[in-house]
Amino acid sequence: MTDDTFYMDLALKNAQAMKGQTDPNPLVGAVIVNDNRIVGVGAHLKAGEPHAEIHALRMAGEQAKGATIYVTLEPCSHHGRTGPCAVALVEAGISKVVIATLDPNPIVAGNGVNILKDAGIEVISGVLEQESIQMNEVFNKFIMKKKPFITLKSGITLDGKVASHTFHSKWITSEEARYDVHQLRSEHMAILTGINTVIKDNPALTARIPNGRNPIRIVMDSSLRIPFDAQVITDNKAETIIFTSQNYDKTKRKSLEKLHINVVETSGQQYTNPIEVADYLGERGISSLLIEGGGNINASFIENKLVDKIVLYIAPRLIGGKDAPTFLEGIGIDQMSDAIELETTDIHRIGPDFKFVGYPYYHD
Repeated sequence: MTDDTFYMDLALKNAQAMKGQTDPNPLVGAVIVNDNRIVGVGAHLKAGEPHAEIHALRMAGEQAKGATIYVTLEPCSHHGRTGPCAVALVEAGISKVVIATLDPNPIVAGNGVNILKDAGIEVISGVLEQESIQMNEVFNKFIMKKKPFITLKSGITLDGKVASHTFHSKWITSEEARYDVHQLRSEHMAILTGINTVIKDNPALTARIPNGRNPIRIVMDSSLRIPFDAQVITDNKAETIIFTSQNYDKTKRKSLEKLHINVVETSGQQYTNPIEVADYLGERGISSLLIEGGGNINASFIENKLVDKIVLYIAPRLIGGKDAPTFLEGIGIDQMSDAIELETTDIHRIGPDFKFVGYPYYHD
């Protein structure tokens, strides 16, 4: 490992530690090195607060002059809620800037590098670039398409079941896997499920971990069957939005809105339109969505090519039964050539279970 990759790896780790805190802003880490000594370390903590470079500069103080800064994303060049970091680096006397990847944000897009080079600062980019790009997969999609990065999560058995034929499902996966799910919830701005899951399981859809952030709760309910005593209605632990179709109970909508539940009507005549759900969330500035739905909800998002990432917690168990529900139902494909392939996959153990992560590739 070279010095550049060593320090950039440290900057990436600092950035990654803030996952779930910065959205819709990117994860960014910075490390300042002077005379082979780390003199400043920083990470972006929250949207609207100082960026990673500023935190690192404040720690380094006068030692920033003549130093090298390693930063996981191109320093910003525009005035937003904070000042431009590229200008701050110039004013601090930084002599060299090592960048993992350029900022995909069209407002920045190389302008930060130009400011640095125009000031006579040496700039190197592309160090651990792929690691930085993957770390900010949510930001990269949202800043370019204004759509949320959508992750589909499910806990399944080896034969793909999410419950027995009697719909008993607690618990398929281990306590260790369930803890990891709560961490996953905390990292997302919103979480979505269907009305059948709400009726059967009455989930809270919260992140029950220390310092966990509860995501905005989304329920797809085409006719407003949601019970008034559902936890997502009564517990006041997070905002709840219900998406419905044209075929909804008008009187019940008024009652729900009196309880401060936001009901959003989509254009579907009988079913809630998942495309409109994604569009609405993007307009709200919600950059990440975790789906914890049943097989039909999952299929509706996949069939509309909306899912960016799939996370499966696989328990080494077999349920069997042709009537036992699976995590992916819907219409399905006609031929194997139409099957959705998962690329850039990873699998590792969590307790007795396996965590599988893959990215779907959709055929045109």
